Amino acid sequence: MAVTNVDKRAGWAREGVRMAIISNRMESIARKMQNTLFRTARSGVLNTAHDFSCVVLTADCELLASAESLPIHTLIGPDIMCRAVKQYHPELKAGDCFLHNSPYEGDSHAADHCLIVPVVDEGGTLRFFVLAKAHQADCGNSRPTTYMGHAKDVYEEGALIFSAAKIQSNYQDNQDLIRMCRARIRVPEQWWGDYLATLGAVRIGERELLQLGREVGWETLEQYATGWFDYSEQKMVEAIRRLPSGKVTVHSAHDPFPGVPDGIPVKVDMTIDSENAKIIVDLTDNIDCQPCGLNLSEGCARTAAMVGIYNGILDHSVPANAGSFRRVDVLLRENCVVGIPRHPHSCSVATTNLADRVSNPVQRAIAEIAPGFGMADTGPIMPPAMGVISGKDPRHGDAPFVNQIFLGATGGAGTPVTDGFLSIIHVGNAGLCRQDSIEVDELHHPLFVRRRSLTPDTEGAGTFRGAPSVYAEFGPTEGCTMEVLYTADGTVNPAEGAQGGGPGALSRAFKRELDGTLTELPACHGVKLEPGEYVVSRSSGGGGYGSPLERDPARVLHDVLEDWVSRERARDVYGVVLVDAGTELAVDEAATARLRASLAN
Repeated sequence: MAVTNVDKRAGWAREGVRMAIISNRMESIARKMQNTLFRTARSGVLNTAHDFSCVVLTADCELLASAESLPIHTLIGPDIMCRAVKQYHPELKAGDCFLHNSPYEGDSHAADHCLIVPVVDEGGTLRFFVLAKAHQADCGNSRPTTYMGHAKDVYEEGALIFSAAKIQSNYQDNQDLIRMCRARIRVPEQWWGDYLATLGAVRIGERELLQLGREVGWETLEQYATGWFDYSEQKMVEAIRRLPSGKVTVHSAHDPFPGVPDGIPVKVDMTIDSENAKIIVDLTDNIDCQPCGLNLSEGCARTAAMVGIYNGILDHSVPANAGSFRRVDVLLRENCVVGIPRHPHSCSVATTNLADRVSNPVQRAIAEIAPGFGMADTGPIMPPAMGVISGKDPRHGDAPFVNQIFLGATGGAGTPVTDGFLSIIHVGNAGLCRQDSIEVDELHHPLFVRRRSLTPDTEGAGTFRGAPSVYAEFGPTEGCTMEVLYTADGTVNPAEGAQGGGPGALSRAFKRELDGTLTELPACHGVKLEPGEYVVSRSSGGGGYGSPLERDPARVLHDVLEDWVSRERARDVYGVVLVDAGTELAVDEAATARLRASLAN
């Protein structure tokens, strides 16, 4: 019997429904993994700040599902790490689990401990991988921080580095590795709790995938993965073809830092080929690896470029997986500071500072080629309010504590259609990390937060403005000496605007002395605080998009009423004249039109 067009359309509809159902199941598995880690982790960086990610990959090591994972953790890197597991362990069995944190083989930086489990069916066939990446409060570095920006090499960095090390066989722990971590990490019980939480996450992912395979069949899941990747690629094709073709070179720069007194310039060569639906980001024309901890791992270099692309195309219907990745080429070279690092160069800060200096110019390059797309720069990060605190807690018998805090960073970039995302923290985590609760931080640590607030007139001005900076001031409680180590960027080079938008405010750091005076602190520093002393942190503001003189006056009025923008800045930068109308503030439209006309000339 002949197959009619109606029959074909019905078959396509059934395939589409099945793909949607299985896709949601895959995402739900990644979410179950994440919920497990979030609810059972012991350190604040995981159970409060949410600095972790969980993903599902195919047996061929292609990223399939990532739920709400941090983009800088997951776009590229898990694939490289799973290939390393297959290379070093050709015979994978049910019950295997691998600890991997090597930045030279796919991981972001040594602080991100990854547990990787091969999903092997009852017949012994590898079907999938599940991977959970969890940022550690302490990873054995030579100082109590996971961000060793000043480290000249991996030896000075000091972290334990594991390359696809088998930490479980037949579901039993390798006690040799467990003892090694317990002996080297400053908060061993905290690490142990986080290890168990991460292990629970990957084992739940394994269990759920095995159940799904039994329900629908492994052949069906293989067909789904092929179809899902093809669909995702087509969505990316459609997104790129909405952009005009063009080439542009955009520059950025990381601030001066220990080991790099002149800073690190970054050059991004961007090509959009709309006809062939390809985007090429060329990072090869950059300097060699540097004697500091800012060098990017390969996973972070590729991912940072991808983050800028996914932000810049402004199409959130494009799935971020191995299918849509086919339409993007990121060109790197070996021994490059934003490329493929060579041992023993340190990549201790690879997920944040310099990675942002790649993502931001990529999304700004799209804005230059395609006005109405792209974004301004998100604010550079790692001010003291995102530092690592350490010391001994007098409330618990002087037990040692180490944890990264997330007490204050904003930095959202202006876009063609929205103001900057206030709590994005930085471009690489897309707002998926969370700002700490002051009360929770004070409960967990001998810490007192004197103040946290937004800072007026720090936003990058624009038709759509960047996010204002956040001010935070904190220190130890009575009887405690605390060290705060941080690696701030954005103290010299601000977040740049796009399409005529202005830059965000610079980051600042101070120590408040016992007499109340302020001493300015370096960008990369470890400050020791006695009771009564405080560290003062101001994060970077985000860049603006479009001319400030074209901003809706009602939006400017709103910002003034919120104390985010002063009346003087509203007048001088945005050209908006505000007047007192009884008990309320209002826009003088006629005076605003005259002022904007004069400022435009």
